[in-house]
Amino acid sequence: MKYIFGIDVGGTTIKMGLFDREGNLLDKWQIPTNTTQKGTHILPEIARSLQKKQKEHHISTEDILGAGVGVPGPVTADGVVNHCINLGWKKVSVVEELENLTGFSVEAANDANAAALGEIWQGSGKGFNSALLVTIGTGIGGGLVLNGKIHTGATGSGGEIGHICINPTETLPCTCGNYGCMEQYTSATGILRMAKQRLTETNAPSVLRQKNPLTAKDVLDGAKVGDELSVGVIDTMAEIMGRTLAICCAVVDVELMILGGGVSKAGTFLLEQVQKYFKKYAFHTQKDVKFRLAVLGNDAGIYGAARLMI
Repeated sequence: MKYIFGIDVGGTTIKMGLFDREGNLLDKWQIPTNTTQKGTHILPEIARSLQKKQKEHHISTEDILGAGVGVPGPVTADGVVNHCINLGWKKVSVVEELENLTGFSVEAANDANAAALGEIWQGSGKGFNSALLVTIGTGIGGGLVLNGKIHTGATGSGGEIGHICINPTETLPCTCGNYGCMEQYTSATGILRMAKQRLTETNAPSVLRQKNPLTAKDVLDGAKVGDELSVGVIDTMAEIMGRTLAICCAVVDVELMILGGGVSKAGTFLLEQVQKYFKKYAFHTQKDVKFRLAVLGNDAGIYGAARLMI
C-alpha cells in the first residue's frame, strides 16, 4: 500500500492526515503552530511530526508517495510562499525545504485552493471537474479548481475573490490595505460591521439590540426569523456575494459554487439567498450553475493537500 500525508498549516494549529491513494483518511492529528522566530520552526516541526507518525504506523519511506501542504498565503507553482503574515514568513521555499527535511516528495498550495480540491475529490464537489469554493469566515477565502487542478495564477493569488473591489467609494480600509473589497461586506466581520452600523443609524426595533456581544450568527439567526434589520443586512451581503460570484463565473465558467467556512453553517438559508442574486446577475448560459455547501469542514484542507500528490 502507498501512503500520502496531507498537511493544513494554520496560524494557530497545523492539521495533518495520513491517507491511502484512494482518499481514505487513516489517521489525523494536529500540532500547535510555532510562529516564534519568524516561523522558522514550522517546517522542521512538521517534518518531525510526520516522521513520528510514520514510525507509529510502521511505514517505510519507500511506501510514502509524498506530502501535500496547504498554507495561508500565495503559493507559486514551484512551491514558494511569498509573504504569509499569519506565519511570520516572508519568502519561503516550502517544497524545497520540506523535501530536504523529510526525504519525501512535496507539493504545496494555498490553503483555500487545497480545500477546494479536497471538496472536489471527496466532498460536495465529487463528480465535478471545476468549482469555486468560497470560505466565509472572519475573512473571505477563495479556492479555484479548473479541469481537476488548482489554478494558482502567475503569482499564486488565483482565487483571491475576497479582495475584488465592489465599492470604490469605501472609506474604511480592508485588511489587505485596499478599500471596498468584497470581504468587507460578506465575511462574518463584514456582516457584523453592517449590522452595527444600521443599529446606530436607526431606532427601528430589532432582536439584535438585545445581543451583547453581537455576533454574525445573531444576524443570520435574526434574518431567519424575519427580523427586519437582520433581513436587510443579510440581503445586502447575499446581493454583493451573488453578484461578485456571477462576475467570477463569467471569467472562469465553473460548474459548481461551494460555500464553506463558519458562516456557511447557516445552511441552505444563506445558500439560497446568494444563489438568488447569482441567477439575477449571471450570464445567460451560466444561470444554472450548481450551488452546494461544503461537507468536509475542517478536514477539507488535509484532503486537498493529499490530493496534490496524486
